[in-house]
Amino acid sequence: MKINIKRYTNETTPKEEFLDYEVNLERPTLLEVLYEIKINQDATLTYSSGCRSSVCGSCAMRVNGREVLACAYKVQDGDRVEHLGNVEVIRDLVVNMDKALEFNAKSKAWLSQKNPNAKLSIADEKINEIQSDCILCGSCYSVCPVYSVNDAFKGPFALTRVWKYVSDKRELDAQVKIATIQSDGIWDCTLCNECTVVCPQGISSKADIEKLRMRSASFGYSDPNFANMDFGGGLSF
Repeated sequence: MKINIKRYTNETTPKEEFLDYEVNLERPTLLEVLYEIKINQDATLTYSSGCRSSVCGSCAMRVNGREVLACAYKVQDGDRVEHLGNVEVIRDLVVNMDKALEFNAKSKAWLSQKNPNAKLSIADEKINEIQSDCILCGSCYSVCPVYSVNDAFKGPFALTRVWKYVSDKRELDAQVKIATIQSDGIWDCTLCNECTVVCPQGISSKADIEKLRMRSASFGYSDPNFANMDFGGGLSF
């Protein structure tokens, strides 16, 4: 089968080009194909990998314009492979996720003030169980239309992690976390749901952001965009 890979170098002058490779493997994953190419055809091909079990997130990339994990994706003849979008490319399929990861800290996405008397029931654990499955692969940032035009937007996985801790009954400082996501945060999201579609763990950051908006309203916050809207002298019903 043939596969088309976008190569990128930034050593002196940035250069991008798609190169064709042909491999003879039976029903391989994309990661297996990349290993085959690097070992037997082109040692300069650069990519990231780790667990090979879809739990570390390091091999996230795009195939035919859609974000996938290379260790899980089954290659089809003619696939076009390229690095994630909306992030700095280091080389070929390797990107720098530092900026996106910094949003976890800026959003205070951790359990900061724990209530020592809080007891979690099974139902309590289910409230934010799926959010704990986030592997920080960056697929949601790659596909996010807001982040593509505003790199200060805190983005999908950071906001999902805020919901994880805001919804935890052990957290005593939920209001402070809510305050951190008012600017370049929950109100900037377009709720397009693209992040949910590409998440390999099935996490819906859109749904988490909607819940964060409701929690924000309970603390007296509202969408600041409403203040800038012109309703033409009033509304008629």
